[in-house]
Amino acid sequence: MTASVEILVDALPHALYVPLEAVTMGVASILEAREVVLIATGEHKAEVIRRAVEGPVHADVAATFLQEHPRATVYLDSAASAALTRLATPWLIGDPRWTPRMEVEAVAWLSQKVGKSMLRLSTADYRDHHLSGLLNRYGSADPINGEVFNRLIAKIRGKSKLPRGRRVLVFSPHPDDDVISMGGTLRKLTENGNHITVAYQTSGNIAVFDHEVLRYLDFMERAAAGAIPVAPMDPADLQGIRDSMASRTSGEVDSVEVQELKRVIRETEAVSALESVGLTPENARFLNLPFYQTGKVRKDPISAEDVAIIADLLDEVRPEIVFAAGDLSDPHGTHRMCLEAVYQALDRFGGPAPEVWLYRGAWQEWSLSEASILVPMSAAELRKKILAIFKHQSQKDVAPFPGPDPREFWQRVEDRNRGTAELLERLGLPAYFALEAFVVERKGERIETPPVPTSSLAARAGDGP
Repeated sequence: MTASVEILVDALPHALYVPLEAVTMGVASILEAREVVLIATGEHKAEVIRRAVEGPVHADVAATFLQEHPRATVYLDSAASAALTRLATPWLIGDPRWTPRMEVEAVAWLSQKVGKSMLRLSTADYRDHHLSGLLNRYGSADPINGEVFNRLIAKIRGKSKLPRGRRVLVFSPHPDDDVISMGGTLRKLTENGNHITVAYQTSGNIAVFDHEVLRYLDFMERAAAGAIPVAPMDPADLQGIRDSMASRTSGEVDSVEVQELKRVIRETEAVSALESVGLTPENARFLNLPFYQTGKVRKDPISAEDVAIIADLLDEVRPEIVFAAGDLSDPHGTHRMCLEAVYQALDRFGGPAPEVWLYRGAWQEWSLSEASILVPMSAAELRKKILAIFKHQSQKDVAPFPGPDPREFWQRVEDRNRGTAELLERLGLPAYFALEAFVVERKGERIETPPVPTSSLAARAGDGP
């Protein structure tokens, strides 16, 4: 039998799943295996994977020693492999097959490499940095610079360039992904008079700490003691819930009553956040998809019942635009499964195919070359978005599933949204305070830059938040 060693570098998402005992192996023992498999997923692994695969062999990154193994194989998803030279900067190792997206990536990379805005890049800059192949396609630097500059400008959509009076259906995997990922755009769409439905695909109840439930139980008990009829629950029932929580062992699934209370907590937070962006409770739909209802981190596969629930909502709303989470690096895979369910439901949708706007936010962000649309926000608008995120109090301060990034969700969002705007400014484009990014698809085909109702690039550039 062929011996093999698997190195799983994707961290388990919950402390309950960390084994109490384990057998560790040193690098020398691993290298004695006949075959070694290294698996990595997620953008947070991209830099260490680049060092492991392309960097010098060094003890600081133990995986670099696999370069010396005769039968070592590395399996990566697109996020974990993103920093590898062959994907991030393929022009450094040869003349690639140039696409519009790669041209944007190359010019943005060159602009940052030499410290110049895009429109000031020279022919010598391209030649000196392995971009002669791109230069040959255009003849000189000026046509390249202008083409990429115009492509990026065309992606910027202030409020006046966003849809008006359309039927919009926003899918949110958890009850906070909508405001985390597109809170600024959601407010603008509301102000533009669109008919908006926000569908929360799962309850998100496993991401509620027990102390949040105890706080609400304490509130109900104190209110009842003060003769305020806040709930019809008998004090004995409340105590029973407390007892079940106290007796639950590590890793044991919550009782049905506790799961329901945690679901209600997430729903009330979601409604409060919607109200802060100008919507009402009537705009919310809580789908509570069955695949999520295991009470555990591990979920069931997407089923026909999950797809049918989403398909029924599509038939009811008849959306012209669908927003969904393309943020696939969440540590427990719920976003990926929710997107799968949306796509399956869209495949069977009988009406005109809606545009699909994919958002990201908490776990990763679309790059400038990937994004189809960039929606600017002012400082005040970003602040309002953050305040909407704050409405999700059960996820505040310390989230139960933070993933590899220890920052709070609002901190990640602020850094990502402002970072996108700052990069755009460094490239020589209009200076905005923050930006939300979207990839737009129609019938499963990505639209690089959808048409806008103007032909003036100057007007687009001058469009405010």
